[in-house]
Amino acid sequence: MRNFTIYLALAACLFAGKVVAQETFESKARQIADKIEKITKDEKEALKIEIEEVNKQFESGTITKAEADVKKKKLAEARALIIENKVAVSHEELKELVQQKVNGKISSSESNPKERDSIVLIGKKYKITYKVTDSTYIDVNGIRRKYNERKRLGERRTTSQFVFAAGVNNLVTNGSANNSDYRYWGSHFYEWGFTSNTRLFKNDNLLHLKYGFSVMYNNLRPTGNRLFVANGNQTDLETSSVNLHDSRFRNVYLTAPVHLEFDFTKAKKNAEGKTIFRSHESIRFGIGGYAGFRVKSKQILKYEADGHDITVKEKGGFNANDFIYGVSTYLGYRATSLYLKYDLNPLFKDNAVKQNNISLGVRFDLN
Repeated sequence: MRNFTIYLALAACLFAGKVVAQETFESKARQIADKIEKITKDEKEALKIEIEEVNKQFESGTITKAEADVKKKKLAEARALIIENKVAVSHEELKELVQQKVNGKISSSESNPKERDSIVLIGKKYKITYKVTDSTYIDVNGIRRKYNERKRLGERRTTSQFVFAAGVNNLVTNGSANNSDYRYWGSHFYEWGFTSNTRLFKNDNLLHLKYGFSVMYNNLRPTGNRLFVANGNQTDLETSSVNLHDSRFRNVYLTAPVHLEFDFTKAKKNAEGKTIFRSHESIRFGIGGYAGFRVKSKQILKYEADGHDITVKEKGGFNANDFIYGVSTYLGYRATSLYLKYDLNPLFKDNAVKQNNISLGVRFDLN
């Protein structure tokens, strides 16, 4: 029995030694790359939750739009700093791993590893890449790349952006928004979402297809102490019986925008003389449209009664169209654009006078 125990212990030691020996450069590099990827993903998810909370505060009226924008900017900057600090640690681990590989202190599972290594001179810096899987490479900056992306040294045909837009909102009646029943500066919209931007031609940077999803918030503030009232299948503006401090009608939509984008960013040459295409670095013009459905409608009324501030929130359909579709365009430089969108279908289903929503503002496409 004692001999069996000794043999078992020896076998366990040999097995452990084998596992340790199998800790190759590839496996360790893959672990670091996965760690970096997880850090970025976790922090982005956390930021998304925080932004949602700010949006809820804005919707409830506890903070203003300006306060909400400031909060979102600070949250994004804080998360970016966290990602930078966390990833910096992994970058150092990867650099140390590469140095161990160069010094021969760690083995490779490749039969001929030199064929898989590549050292690329970019300016005065060396970038060392190494194969992790058949189609994935990792460099000393901790970025995992597909093989064709590695050959282009950073060029990506499809990129993604976070989109945020805000501005003024109103209704077009009989082809015009003049003499509107809604406050021009008090009525506003804001929109946020994510888009993908794909270069349509392999060797030309002008045309891009931009597509994704957005959440749109369209707000209307009636003039003259009025509010919306649903009378059967008609929705009318009626004078309030109390003095309203605020009367706001909000519709929220989930939409899928699609734009043909003309990007005038010039192509560049890298250190190896290869052409690299970038986006969002020059003048951009987009034209397209969107379609989606209404998530909810809400009317918010604020007034004073018997010395108390009263807030009333009415949720309902208000005979608003359940679906939305329209055209949109933008023109700008780098990440910032002037943005215009117009609903082709009317706001209310069966109103005798058809009124279509129109929005004008500033749009940010953040890589």
